[in-house]
Amino acid sequence: MTHHQILIVGGGAAGLTVASQLRRARPGLEIAILEPSGDHYYQPGWTLVGGGVFSLEQTRRPEEQLIPEGVRWIRDAVSGFDPAASSVTTASGDTLSYDVLVVATGIRLCWDRIKGLPEALGSNGITSNYSKDTVDYTWKTIQEFQGGNALFTYPDTPIKCAGAPQKIMYLADDVFRRSPELAGRSHVIYATATPGIFGIPVYAAPLREIVARRGIDARYQHTLTEVRPDTKEAVFTVREGESTREEVIPFAMIHVTPPMAAPEVVASSPLAVDGPGGWVEVEKYSTQHVRFPNVFSLGDVSSLPNSKTAAAVRGQAPVLVANLLAHLDGQPLAARYDGYACCPLITGYGKVIMAEFNYEGEPVPSFPHDPTRESWLMWIVKTKLLPWIYWNRMLKGLPHERRFMPGVVH
Repeated sequence: MTHHQILIVGGGAAGLTVASQLRRARPGLEIAILEPSGDHYYQPGWTLVGGGVFSLEQTRRPEEQLIPEGVRWIRDAVSGFDPAASSVTTASGDTLSYDVLVVATGIRLCWDRIKGLPEALGSNGITSNYSKDTVDYTWKTIQEFQGGNALFTYPDTPIKCAGAPQKIMYLADDVFRRSPELAGRSHVIYATATPGIFGIPVYAAPLREIVARRGIDARYQHTLTEVRPDTKEAVFTVREGESTREEVIPFAMIHVTPPMAAPEVVASSPLAVDGPGGWVEVEKYSTQHVRFPNVFSLGDVSSLPNSKTAAAVRGQAPVLVANLLAHLDGQPLAARYDGYACCPLITGYGKVIMAEFNYEGEPVPSFPHDPTRESWLMWIVKTKLLPWIYWNRMLKGLPHERRFMPGVVH
């Protein structure tokens, strides 16, 4: 058995950010990251890959270049959690014990919950920006689209980046409109399992206006259950009050956002919440586990009840780090996470609504403009500034202070 003062399971955005901030706060801490992947991807950029703005390679860095100096990288996967014994097991059979555990494994994409999808994905106009293996195919599919139904779906589970399913839809619609002939024979459909266009009312209002202006066919309470590649049909379960019905929609192309959940190793462990998703059950203000005080979690795998975005990690990480250090010192956990999340809602090439909000669904803008309006400046922020911040500040543990500007419409 190998012991670590702090063991971080997961070397993605959340795990690396926490490790870097911990090292900056206390250089003497002994920290290990358990992560099997040799590549790290800036996944917020995959919408732009699917829209032909970025290349996939622009979003990739070698994991070894991102591990903070002085942090041990254990290139292995977790195979089990035993929080009662303060230990985890790895896929190679090792046991790692810890003083404090940080769970940051990320999310599981449940492609197999949609009948026919795993075999069909990446062909016949069936694509998704949620996989690095098909994100390039999204752009190819959009470019080769010759008209008909262009379907964009949203599942009945929490997902990472709740705005992404419609971001690529707006970009595709822009491409279709460049050709007068194609625009006339294209029918863009947004089929979402949710009851509305976006979960935060102040940002949902302008999105409804955009959908109406563009003539996009928004269909709510539609859950994708099957893809039929041979006949190019998508099967949905449609909820109508207390009843449901089946609806079959033909498509020329379909962008699928799969259902998502915690990795099975988390969901089947004592760390998981008792309910759908299997998320790590943490207190929503402190990020500390509700039953195991020496366990913390953040990012997509946590039960924190807000949008699962990289920007949310920027808000969560300083709180987790402060409370983890307080736990080590035997002090009360005073830091509080307000639920900050950000979703740069791309509404077309050169247009973004920078949706920033907290647990209460209140706008908490970082820029001196009306956050509910489409903005070319926010497009520059999304395509230029945010990737730079991610690679050069966030993953390196440098502070990110949100400056709330006065005079903004709330």
